[in-house]
Amino acid sequence: MSLTLSAENTSHPAAHLLESSRCALLVIDIQEKLLPAIHQKDALLHNAQLLTRLAGILHIPTIVSTQYAKGLGGTVAEVAALTTTAATCDKTSFGCFASDTFPALLKALPGQRNTLLLCGMESHICVMQTALGALHEGYIVHVAADAVGSRSAANWQIGLDRMRDAGAVISSTEMMMYELMRASGTEPFKAMLPHLKA
Repeated sequence: MSLTLSAENTSHPAAHLLESSRCALLVIDIQEKLLPAIHQKDALLHNAQLLTRLAGILHIPTIVSTQYAKGLGGTVAEVAALTTTAATCDKTSFGCFASDTFPALLKALPGQRNTLLLCGMESHICVMQTALGALHEGYIVHVAADAVGSRSAANWQIGLDRMRDAGAVISSTEMMMYELMRASGTEPFKAMLPHLKA
């Protein structure tokens, strides 16, 4: 039996390692009044912090969105502290790409960013609609399954399934981080190591 991958398989985004120089991180609606109701919120918060910390170390530009911050509060302090230099977008649309300001923020990021890394909430609403908007615009989309959440486990899973069916790569926080760092012994790995052990 041949183990050679077909051209179709190797052309799929899941067949290629992430390149930090091509990525941007989207932190979607991790807000004060929304987070308490999220299923497995502690894991989501921990993993979102890991991703935002690594983005800073690897100089991956980050955009932080909020959903009607006036009513639902700002980004939670634990994430806000790690994204002080990030571009921000407050929206009333659920998907970021339907916002008046988000597409321009994305296009203004430095470098050729064709891959979007998604974390945040809710998986089946704002994250899913943002992922579909990104795919429609031709971006490669990777979703950290353990850094997105919904109020129920069922909706979290349905959101992930829908995004996968649409062409997004469903990944995990560790998978993303180790792909982006590539090797131990590097300066980014050393900088992240205390947080990886936590």
